[in-house]
Amino acid sequence: MLAVDAEKSLGAFTVKAVFTGDGGITALFGPSGSGKTSIANMVAGLIAPDRGRIAFNGDVLFDSAQGINLPAHARRVGYVFQDGRLFPHLSVARNLDYGRWMTGQQRDDTQFKHVTDLLDIGPLLKRRPGALSGGERQRVALGRALLMKPRLLLLDEPLASLDAARKREIMPYLERLRDDTGLPMIYVSHDPAEVRRLASRVVLLDGGRVTATGGVEILS
Repeated sequence: MLAVDAEKSLGAFTVKAVFTGDGGITALFGPSGSGKTSIANMVAGLIAPDRGRIAFNGDVLFDSAQGINLPAHARRVGYVFQDGRLFPHLSVARNLDYGRWMTGQQRDDTQFKHVTDLLDIGPLLKRRPGALSGGERQRVALGRALLMKPRLLLLDEPLASLDAARKREIMPYLERLRDDTGLPMIYVSHDPAEVRRLASRVVLLDGGRVTATGGVEILS
């Protein structure tokens, strides 16, 4: 379980979040500027809270009182950004391998095949990102995050930059990812239809504060 009790001042805007995530998909839901991405970045270790505590399955990732702040690479948290952030000069195969290499893990050919089959990206391995559609790039970004063997996966509005057709294309892969891996996920979104389809728990945010938590029924 993910437990977050953290505060961060970002100029005149302050994010103060207290919530827990279950073992499924926990959605951070709210309008643009409500603090969703800032919370995801604190969990990932990309920004440090000013105060508070973040723990996952009993392991402390951040604790201001104890002076604990695990670096991002030590948290085993996979991150899929809105724009994919693939390296344009590398092939799909090398992009997929980058996360594993950064975390110092040995190559696992069985896992590599499972992930590429799961996301239907095996035929893309020799291509460069510039030759991929938006949906294909996001599937490769998902694959790269999975091949890091994370214990928690963060997805920051992974469909926001896609048109309606590409969203319809990639949504079944997100459902397959949820159902096949059982990996706990934090899903950042402002789209209630996405959240209803994917999430098991919802954290509502507004103005940097958690206003409600519960099942998807709190969206109605």
